[in-house]
Amino acid sequence: MATEVKEVKRKEMKTKPVNGNGHGNGNGTYDANNIHVLKGLEAVRRRPAMYIGDTGQRGLHHMVYEVVDNSIDEAMAGFCDNIIVEINQDNSITVTDNGRGIPTEEHPDEKKSALEVVMTTLHAGGKFDHDSYKVSGGLHGVGVSVVNALSEWCWVEVCRDGDIYRQEYKRGEAVQPVKKVRTGKKTGTKTSFYPDPEIFSKIEFKFDIIASRMRELAFLNQNLSIDLIDHRSRKEVNFKYKGGLSSFIEYLNENNTVLFKKPIHFQKTRDDIEVEVAIQYNDGYSESVYSYVNNINTIEGGTHLTGFRTALTRTINNYVAKNNLLKKENITFIGEDSREGLTAVVSVKVRDPQFEGQTKTKLGNSEVKGVVESITNEYLGAYLEENPAVGKKIVEKLANAAAAREAARKAKELTRRKTALDSASLPGKLADCSMSEPELCEIYIVEGDSAGGSAKQGRDRRYQAILPLKGKILNVEKARIDKILSNTEVRTLITALGCGIKDEFDPAKIRYHKVIIMTDADIDGSHIRTLLLTFFFRYMSSLFDLGYIYIAQPPLYRIRYGKNESYAYSDDEKDKILKTLPNTGISIQRYKGLGEMNPEQLWRTTMDPETRTLLKVTLSDGAEADHLFSQLMGNEIGPRREFIEQNAQYVRNLDI
Repeated sequence: MATEVKEVKRKEMKTKPVNGNGHGNGNGTYDANNIHVLKGLEAVRRRPAMYIGDTGQRGLHHMVYEVVDNSIDEAMAGFCDNIIVEINQDNSITVTDNGRGIPTEEHPDEKKSALEVVMTTLHAGGKFDHDSYKVSGGLHGVGVSVVNALSEWCWVEVCRDGDIYRQEYKRGEAVQPVKKVRTGKKTGTKTSFYPDPEIFSKIEFKFDIIASRMRELAFLNQNLSIDLIDHRSRKEVNFKYKGGLSSFIEYLNENNTVLFKKPIHFQKTRDDIEVEVAIQYNDGYSESVYSYVNNINTIEGGTHLTGFRTALTRTINNYVAKNNLLKKENITFIGEDSREGLTAVVSVKVRDPQFEGQTKTKLGNSEVKGVVESITNEYLGAYLEENPAVGKKIVEKLANAAAAREAARKAKELTRRKTALDSASLPGKLADCSMSEPELCEIYIVEGDSAGGSAKQGRDRRYQAILPLKGKILNVEKARIDKILSNTEVRTLITALGCGIKDEFDPAKIRYHKVIIMTDADIDGSHIRTLLLTFFFRYMSSLFDLGYIYIAQPPLYRIRYGKNESYAYSDDEKDKILKTLPNTGISIQRYKGLGEMNPEQLWRTTMDPETRTLLKVTLSDGAEADHLFSQLMGNEIGPRREFIEQNAQYVRNLDI
């Protein structure tokens, strides 16, 4: 998704004077009175981004996921098979499950209801007790209490032992003790909350964003039913998949031509580690592999993914050797070959997962690698022997990939950065900046030489580089790596960025921490932007996670009145400006391309950090993005037509 970024103006920062001890506290003293202890949930409200990532759209939706995760833990423990998520008219959220219900009796140590302890105390919950939860996604016991702390109001109803208990909260503090409100036959927990406007500047939940995560959770928890209801639009959808990960693979590949119809799917528990894997190859060239630990998307992989990849390549090579399938070609597949056109999901359930870093994006448990590797080798090897027709198709696919890899080897040399970066190693099209620190530098990828010329003249040469691209770059969704690396425009882009591609990709070597796509506001410009985003997603996806990819926002209109002029970036903004002006002496110019602006205008409206607006492109759901790029840029026409028909009503400023 794209997030609007209002940038900090590039002005020299002035330092504040400090006292003799080097600490500036306003009164010249620094002693024990200056040491503050944040108690209870005060730390959460003071530093919310530490707990939910940010206070923008991503953090807002993360609040929903934290509450749902409690219900998912009940499902993984075998006590819940239905979850209902409701977006209410006022943008509050209600989550209901039919699990056991949070305990309400008095906590032996805290001397108050266990429900209140869970809702108002960090690091409190049943996830630390293996008798209550064998595995859990909410490992640190901070989720629901953080949601409570960051909500203007929240209430919870728990149904246990034939009674329904309720407690209400305001900004994390209990309004009154837990009380029994009525009787009820079922069990479960119902939580409702409204994010605090003091924390979140904009409170508007997106149905599609929540739906993506609920769909993913339903795939990962076979036969779990999740209902998502939007009372604002009366939209309702149910997610339930009997096939589990097989259904997940079929969803990811529904826009691709698969090599075999039914995904390879196996599940086994060994050494108290539950492993579930689904595999299917398509006729494309991209790798789409997703890994999870206790339903957490480990976007950086980890030991479980390493074990799977090692076993995949080794098992296929053993199968080829055992059956003399490529004796004449004398080919040994490497990991890159075995992953071309691969769609796979690897999900493990681990009792005590150890994640590298606080973001839970990379699994570190060393014992998991061996378990995943042995189970994959065992089941995949048996499958290939029992299904020789499928095995033959996979081997043929990998053989072609190996041949293309060899053809791409020489092409890669052209994109490899020299050890000492100099002007001779950079493409001639690139107008580089004078600064060399990547964190200070940005590059504009510009559509066409005309706009590129204006951008080169209007830029700040110290930190802004310009790379004009001729026409539309290759659609990498439909091309193998050797063809990609032989494409002049793509090769130029890779060389300019300096971070390599495929197995040589290293984001630490990128030469700019802002990669800004700047295209015309028309159909061709939108297509070029999508082609570039497809390339970055398929071959440099971590740049999205690092926050390096942006989209420039050039104006749509230039409004002149007398000797003055204003710029409008949308029809609504144009109408607002016109309402403030007299009706005489006004001229309106509709920009169709960046080349219509002179260098000074382009700088002032689109490139000056003090006045420009950029959209930062982030990935809230990698699997859903994978599905969308395949739909928009793949070979299958039907899914693309369906997407256009469903979304045509939302198009604005269409210029053909």
